Amino acid sequence: MSAAAASPTGAIQRSSNSSPEASQQSRRRNILLIEDDPGLQQYVRTVFDRDQYSLTVCGTGAEGLSKLQHIRPDLVLLDLFLHESDGMEVLRQIKTAVPTLKVLVLSCSHDSRFSVNAMRAGARDVLLKPFQRAELLELVEQVLGPHDALAEPNQIRLDEQSMFIFASQCMREIRYQCSLVARVDIPVLVLGDSGTGKEVLAKYIHKTSPRSNRMFLKVNCAAMPGDLLESELFGYEQGAFTGANRSKPGKFELCNHGTIFLDEIGEMPPSLQAKLLHVLQDGTFSRLGGRSPVKVDVRVIAATNIDIKAAIAQKKFREDLFYRLNGFTLNLPPLRNRKEEIPIVLQYFVARLADEFGREAPPISDQLVQACMDYHWPGNLRELENFVKRYIVLGDEGHMIAELLNASPHAGTSSMSRPSQTMTSTPNPGDLKKLVRGLKEDAELEAIARALEKTNWNRKQAAMDLRISYKALLYKIKQYGIQPPQDAPSA
Repeated sequence: MSAAAASPTGAIQRSSNSSPEASQQSRRRNILLIEDDPGLQQYVRTVFDRDQYSLTVCGTGAEGLSKLQHIRPDLVLLDLFLHESDGMEVLRQIKTAVPTLKVLVLSCSHDSRFSVNAMRAGARDVLLKPFQRAELLELVEQVLGPHDALAEPNQIRLDEQSMFIFASQCMREIRYQCSLVARVDIPVLVLGDSGTGKEVLAKYIHKTSPRSNRMFLKVNCAAMPGDLLESELFGYEQGAFTGANRSKPGKFELCNHGTIFLDEIGEMPPSLQAKLLHVLQDGTFSRLGGRSPVKVDVRVIAATNIDIKAAIAQKKFREDLFYRLNGFTLNLPPLRNRKEEIPIVLQYFVARLADEFGREAPPISDQLVQACMDYHWPGNLRELENFVKRYIVLGDEGHMIAELLNASPHAGTSSMSRPSQTMTSTPNPGDLKKLVRGLKEDAELEAIARALEKTNWNRKQAAMDLRISYKALLYKIKQYGIQPPQDAPSA
């Protein structure tokens, strides 16, 4: 994976090592090893080239903590199971003393709970013993970067296959967390606004996990009714219901030894949540109409854009299922909080979509990039992708810049059109009933439009937020003639 920097027009430029910082980066890296096994101490000494690394060895946790007062290492290698002290407690003390210090944990236990606890305590990664020289060097370079690399703060990395881009500090940290959790076989919960790339993140975790050569399946929990969703996930036996003429395996069976991505998990009916909880606990379930249990080994990655804590408080989401899914949580920030990525994402979408549409890629001027940077993208990456599609089809850069500049600060940014007669017609001031009714309609329209924009046109969630029925919301949308944006969900 190559490092690159974005020009003002979004072009990817290779970094060079001709600056003074490059020579500084090539200095020897200081590594502190806290390990009480003399044999492993000697082995690690043979791993690191003395021209590139300076290694300090400590046999106890107390000695290692004392060394931190005199030296500032680039990296600490810490044995998790020290004889004279608790390696986890030493890790916490290191992170308390120097919060930014990178720590790699060496562990002899294959129990994933130790690895998860170490990462939550601040470890950058966990290396299981026994390990090979190449494994240790590779992991050290992943954490510190290649020895001759230029460490620029505005680095951008692009994984072409999964379209995973990170230029901001928050996204670099998320990618790093993904690389850690991918190796540990625990459920992952991905939170974030609609369109931020939760599915892309799930695919990235799968591709970098030991299950990468197995199947990855996505199931949208909001796209079908509860009964249909249950048969889709767990399958059914012949005769289980009318029309079940033959047995059919569900997604969990098809995805055995692979990864299943449960998108919009917050929309899953509570009755089905209980069955999913059982699968997560012991890996068994029964098909609809089946009598014998089915055993599977499936990694679950779930995602939602709802407020999980509010859903739990309202009894719409099981608390025990949340804690079972929450083996590790990743929070994807909205695009407006990582705007430094917009130029490179814009260039990526233009190149990819122009190729898909069989058209020549239109130019990306500084003015277009600046307009995109100034816009706040409530629909996130999905909205930006649809914007680029329109640009490629129309080929009119001026029109696209005007589209962004003319977007209103509120609902106009989501392309919702409001009927002008409702907003502009003013009743006779002498007719109090008409005046009150007009004000009420204006306020109601504004509340509905804001709720739809907030949920990216998730009508079910908007109805819940407004505390009205789903049918009532559909009636109001039709009554006021509110039009959805082009990238809004169809249901």
